[in-house]
Amino acid sequence: MKFLVKEIKFDFDEGDIDDPITFEEQVQIIHDNLGVWEASDEDDLVDEITTASGWCIKSIDYDIQLK
Repeated sequence: MKFLVKEIKFDFDEGDIDDPITFEEQVQIIHDNLGVWEASDEDDLVDEITTASGWCIKSIDYDIQLK
């Protein structure tokens, strides 16, 4: 199944306190993970994005792509 990820919020508070992530890095990570993803269901989608980005997801907005 294909999912079009339109908006995503990551839990950037869980990062390394000694080496915090910048706002620009946060924006880039979000941008890099928007778009079409292939997964078997919503849970798999969250797992795929978490694994690819290295960040836990707080919320996600997507549409299922029929074609």
